[in-house]
Amino acid sequence: MLRVAAEVIAAALALSLGVLPAAPAHADLGLPGLPALPTIPGLPIPSLPTDLLAPRFTGAPVTAQPLDAPPIPQNPYLAPNGRSSMHNDPYSSDTYAVSGPLGRNLQVSTASYGVRECATMAFDSHDRIVGLCGGLEGFTLMVIDPVTLRAVSQLQLSQRDLLSGANPLTDICGGTYFFLDGQDRAYATTTDSSIAEVTVNADGSLTRGRTWPLATHLGADDCLVATGVDWAGRVWWFSQQGTVGTLDRTTGLVRALELPEGEGIFNSVSTDETGGVYFVSTHRSYRLDAADDGTPQITWAIPYDRGSVKKPGMLSQGSGTSPTLIGERWIAIADNAEPRSHVIVYDRRKGVADREHCSIPVLAPGASTTENSLVAAGESLIIENNYGYAGVQSTLLGKTTTPGVSRVMIDPEGCHVAWTNPTSAPTSVPKASLGNGLVYVYSKPKGNLVDPWYVTAIDIRTGETRWSRLTGTGIQWNNHYASIYLGPDGALYVATIVGLIRVTDG
Repeated sequence: MLRVAAEVIAAALALSLGVLPAAPAHADLGLPGLPALPTIPGLPIPSLPTDLLAPRFTGAPVTAQPLDAPPIPQNPYLAPNGRSSMHNDPYSSDTYAVSGPLGRNLQVSTASYGVRECATMAFDSHDRIVGLCGGLEGFTLMVIDPVTLRAVSQLQLSQRDLLSGANPLTDICGGTYFFLDGQDRAYATTTDSSIAEVTVNADGSLTRGRTWPLATHLGADDCLVATGVDWAGRVWWFSQQGTVGTLDRTTGLVRALELPEGEGIFNSVSTDETGGVYFVSTHRSYRLDAADDGTPQITWAIPYDRGSVKKPGMLSQGSGTSPTLIGERWIAIADNAEPRSHVIVYDRRKGVADREHCSIPVLAPGASTTENSLVAAGESLIIENNYGYAGVQSTLLGKTTTPGVSRVMIDPEGCHVAWTNPTSAPTSVPKASLGNGLVYVYSKPKGNLVDPWYVTAIDIRTGETRWSRLTGTGIQWNNHYASIYLGPDGALYVATIVGLIRVTDG
């Protein structure tokens, strides 16, 4: 029923929005034997008259108060930090050095690409957006002008099998994560269990390069979820049913490791300069290192409390976080414990006997969980509550999710909760600006039947909501697990289920 409901909602959106594709240059389906895919023109996301029934702006502009943080080294095989992936950098810090919007005369512009959401985005060497965008038709790599939001080019990498029974609004197989390297080459998973290399050319066009099929290393009903790259240049890949492997892009050599039976992977990966590759399964937090021949080897694996059920708001019964690295020592995740989730901080270094530094309960008792990565804000972590999100219907007719955004401080001998803010942010991947001391969430208040959505800025130091700016009212403004991003110029972006929003100071 959920899959059918999702398809009905998507079809209704397509009809109600009336977005018709044009057919400019640089449009290519990328799949043999199929016609070129027309580029969506990027008309604005439709506003509704009900926008007048919601506050347009609350709070007040702020003055930037930069926040210190441990440095994040640059992985030589990734695009510069802040530009390479959904979580910004190899540490998955979800932070930016640049200052984002401060709330001064905020300007909002939008573009619709049909029923298609660009959940993972990066920025190429020309400051253009490179987005991996999922719709009912499959997954498409798009190059988008960062100011006008018009699609420059697009290349469909893979198609969905809508007869498989998978819910297209929650299916993360073969199209959620990718990374961009320093030569403007994207490496993405596909629905046929391959890794595709795509080059973003100087003129913004896309050229599909090599493809590495990996289906023979997976079970018949398994799929690829994420890719990453270590400091030696090996591409790492991860399957939903718990196979982890490496790929030598020069020789094509593949090495694989299977996790214990029953462990799945639903999130992204982090790497550090010591050779460590970090991820979280539905049962354990891992550090892997590669042997000389590239074979993944488990350096350590730590079980966590995965709870007894898949909480509403989660894609699996387990942690919903990609691991967050801080400095040379820490790695942090959130568990799925009951009655409250915990933020857990470990010592990630090799040769450490006592790894757990702290485990502290957060958010609302009986209603706490997160499906999004923790934000590394200096020597602290920010967690957003996603409890209660079971799909787009969870935020209709005035409904929303359980509120709560918390900051956890890492102390010399443990951790403590510094503050909890009462904002409801159903599914956004929050992002922090070290340049101004704000953390941004995409929020939806409870009780307003016109269903307004806001970009909300919270003071990292105090937990105070400094301002909120309306994006629009209605289902088309739902971000549905898409991340917030800051561009190289400080513009803020958030994807919705039908397009992209840009927010800047006036």
